[in-house]
Amino acid sequence: MNDETKSAAELKAIRLSRKQAQDADGIKAMAEIAAADVAIRKRTAHLRALRLAKEAAERDKPVEPKIKKSRAKKKIV
Repeated sequence: MNDETKSAAELKAIRLSRKQAQDADGIKAMAEIAAADVAIRKRTAHLRALRLAKEAAERDKPVEPKIKKSRAKKKIV
């Protein structure tokens, strides 16, 4: 680390550049979050459409009840 003392103007410039970098990072992060949100909403809408289509098809075609087969139990002698 540099032991030289910096002038008030240099410190102000450093703080300003750090603040600008943080602002840029914040904007980038918010854009990434917004893009992820759009992707999630798009996927959700697609999956909802598939589910509704499947449910509509199942309503139109009732499921036949399964007939249970009885098994004869073997006795162990």
